[in-house]
Amino acid sequence: MSEPPGPPGNPEAMRAALAGYVAGAMGAYADAARLLAPGDRARMPLVASGGFTVAVVGTRYLHLVGTTESLPAPRGPEVAVDDECDDLHWQVRFFDPVIIAGLGLIDESERAQPEQVRALLGIRTTLFHLVASPGSGLTRHHAQHAGTGLAHSHAGAVRDFEAIAALAPDRADLVREMHGAQVAGLLRAHALLAEQICPSTDGLAGDPSDPDRVRAGLVTRLREQRP
Repeated sequence: MSEPPGPPGNPEAMRAALAGYVAGAMGAYADAARLLAPGDRARMPLVASGGFTVAVVGTRYLHLVGTTESLPAPRGPEVAVDDECDDLHWQVRFFDPVIIAGLGLIDESERAQPEQVRALLGIRTTLFHLVASPGSGLTRHHAQHAGTGLAHSHAGAVRDFEAIAALAPDRADLVREMHGAQVAGLLRAHALLAEQICPSTDGLAGDPSDPDRVRAGLVTRLREQRP
């Protein structure tokens, strides 16, 4: 990886550290994906994307937002760093209150505000949104943990949707929409589509904030309704 040079403590050194953190997380993702069968690996969202952007956003928390949406070319003090690992290709973009003034107005005194961060970036479709709490540090261990966890989550979602598609072949359009909602981070739409695929009385859409639970519940119900 080509990293912006600079002595410790200056903006160039900080950007290099952040780009290195992203590279560590993506390397761990690639390591986990390498353990899958070739077809399953090809369906992993970061692999299937063909290339993506990681917006590194500095507020009270550190936000890493992965997206396939195209961002305008850097202007003024903005910086972009291209990198790759195995089948993953990405560009890191750095944002802070100097670049986007509204970031300095987000109140994260009690908890992170990922929705507000994405709104200020204008990003609507996300491959992931990772948040590091203040003081967690940009350690290699933390990056590997984040990347491995993301890979396991993506692999689990791929398996869930394959099971849903096999169990509900007559609702393939809805399954594709639900998968698209999951990739875009549209959790309420994801849960409502689960209800459309297999209506229920126990309310899969009641708590859309846990998409893994929604998919698991849908798979269970579809299996229970098989003749």
